[in-house]
Amino acid sequence: MTAEAQTPDFEDVRTLGTADQAATTECALRPLDDMVQQAQAAATFLKALAHEGRLLILCYLSSGEKSVTELENLLGSRQAAVSQQLARLRLEGLVTCRREGKTIYYSLGDPRAARTIGLMYDMFCGQAVEG
Repeated sequence: MTAEAQTPDFEDVRTLGTADQAATTECALRPLDDMVQQAQAAATFLKALAHEGRLLILCYLSSGEKSVTELENLLGSRQAAVSQQLARLRLEGLVTCRREGKTIYYSLGDPRAARTIGLMYDMFCGQAVEG
């Protein structure tokens, strides 16, 4: 199969058989400027996920709120490294935090992060891997 045959053209992308087909079609029909802005937002979102540590943090937070110490133990990482990744996720709005005494707790702050983690779980950890 050639690379051309594997790469969908514009018409194929608009008609992908996914649960979000209507959203895909709507996005494809937007004015170019709007599509560029949406593509930039998507790229920024994906860049925040494109780090093993940040991705693991989001995976752990998808099951509920965790303290920084809990995340350190789960990741087997030092506090400084975990805090650096949490700062990036906080900057991108993907996590939120609250303080209780000396302890800081983090949770998912963007529903898109939860949806993306769920999708990635299905793709890389769930039954999709078997097929």
